[in-house]
Amino acid sequence: MSIDQSTAAKVAKLARIKVEDDALPALASEFNTILGFIEQLNEVDVEGVEPMVSVEPMRLKRRQDVVTDGNQQDKVLANAPDAREGFFAVPKVVE
Repeated sequence: MSIDQSTAAKVAKLARIKVEDDALPALASEFNTILGFIEQLNEVDVEGVEPMVSVEPMRLKRRQDVVTDGNQQDKVLANAPDAREGFFAVPKVVE
C-alpha cells in the first residue's frame, strides 16, 4: 500500500493537523515508511506465541481483600479546617 500526497492531506485533515502544501511530500514519505514497518511486522510468524505484558514474567503483589475502616481517621481529619466528633464540620447551608 502506498500513500500519495492527496491521501496524506486527507489524513492530516482528519487528524485536524494543519500541513502546508510543500510539506505534504515529506508527510506522505513518512506514512509510507511507517506502513513499510507494519508490513515487516506482519511477516513475523507469531503462531503459538502468548501475548506478554512485560519482558520478564512477574506476578503482581497481592494483599488480602478485607474490609477495614482504614484506621486513618486522625490523619484524614488533620487537614480539616473544622472537625467535630470524628467528622468534617461544615457550615449549615439549609435554613
